[in-house]
Amino acid sequence: MRSAYSVETVRTAERELMARLPEGALMQRAAAGLAAACADLLGRVYGSRVVLLVGSGDNGGDALYAGARLARRGAGVTAVLLAPERAHAGGLAALRRAGGRVAGGAGGKADGPGVEELVERADLVVDGIVGIGGKGGLRPDAVPLAAAAQRSRGAVVAVDLPSGVDADTGEVRGVAVRADLTVTFGTHKPGLLIDPAREYAGSVRLVGIGLELPAEPELEALQHADVARLLPVPRAESDKYRRGVVGIAAGSARYPGAAVLAVAGALRGGAGAVRYVGPAGDAVITRFPETLVSDQGPKHAGRVQAWVVGPGAGDDAATVGEVLAADVPVLVDADGLRLAEAGVVRARRAPTLMTPHAGEAAALLGVDREEVESGRLAAVRELAGRYGATVLLKGSTTLVADSGGGAVRVNPTGTSWLATAGSGDVLSGLAGSLLAAGLSAVDAGSVGAYLHGLAGRLAADGAPVGAHDVAETVPEAWRNVLG
Repeated sequence: MRSAYSVETVRTAERELMARLPEGALMQRAAAGLAAACADLLGRVYGSRVVLLVGSGDNGGDALYAGARLARRGAGVTAVLLAPERAHAGGLAALRRAGGRVAGGAGGKADGPGVEELVERADLVVDGIVGIGGKGGLRPDAVPLAAAAQRSRGAVVAVDLPSGVDADTGEVRGVAVRADLTVTFGTHKPGLLIDPAREYAGSVRLVGIGLELPAEPELEALQHADVARLLPVPRAESDKYRRGVVGIAAGSARYPGAAVLAVAGALRGGAGAVRYVGPAGDAVITRFPETLVSDQGPKHAGRVQAWVVGPGAGDDAATVGEVLAADVPVLVDADGLRLAEAGVVRARRAPTLMTPHAGEAAALLGVDREEVESGRLAAVRELAGRYGATVLLKGSTTLVADSGGGAVRVNPTGTSWLATAGSGDVLSGLAGSLLAAGLSAVDAGSVGAYLHGLAGRLAADGAPVGAHDVAETVPEAWRNVLG
């Protein structure tokens, strides 16, 4: 499992470690890892042109010391100092001893077309402008350098995180550096795993520097081994009822496909049986004859261990209310989110998993969609607290937050091809089936998103994909995880 910690937690751990180490040792560890990553990216260090964009903080020091290591291996290294009077003195001296130089004359002032041209012609640009405490985008004097790095023919490597992004939230409030590789130290930072900042980070390489961190992070991302441990596996004595039965209350005369796709996801999610109630029964039974279909409403559908309600439901508030009154876990999606009353959800004893996309989350919070998309971590936490439910916020970064607090889960799988009609319906059925199989709301949401994203990636393979293709590929994703 990958973990991410807040700036405050990282800083505390760094101070505690530095108190036990010789002065400067921690920065040298970081610089060594950074230099190794840069060398790997360059391939041939000798004769390469490296430009360091150096701010006044420790990130600038890391860049200078890493630059000195590259210079000793034959690279031509130039440091562009944004604040010459506050550049890390030890790192600057090390660079000069190794044969590196400072652009812009004796003071190294980072202005003028000559400096920008230098950046554009580099084989590698190292972004050490702002550290993890930076807020609110780049300062005006750094913006031309970020633009030049974007135009550069070489790769851009960010030190710890791209300058201009918020390390704790993933927000980008202004101009930021776009990196091809981010070399981060000690632990991931939340902003490296959450959009929009995540797309600025490029690939992320974690360099261990010996930090001792708390057991519970701010953010965590499941990996194959974690998901494999959570997947429900039938035992010798299992029957379809012991494996769990999921109820699907979805679809309408106008949207029968939503019911079919939700059932498709549910049938592949680990539960032993799927019960469907609603007006799309004929469409469901035609496509999936193994489904137990009823038109008598949720109360008369028979025994279920979890419900999914909402996909394509239109204005059927009565069915949504009936499902929410059930004393079993409930997943609420799509139209169900619009029809579910906050007070009713908060009053439920059994777990509730809500699965909005950004537009639905914005409507529930009473804010603009842009506010949710730019601050996804804050939005998912606010929704979970307000509704007393587990919330899975769908999107380019899918987040799962529990109302009780704790680490927020971020899903590392997926593909932009999943932005297709009906994809969310498949996810609802899949996660609802995992709820019925006995997973907690947080685990069902996290594992469902993981399998759904992986299935989307496998089904698309770089080409357009439909929601039904994603559903049919879930078993392959399941086997991929276990394998």
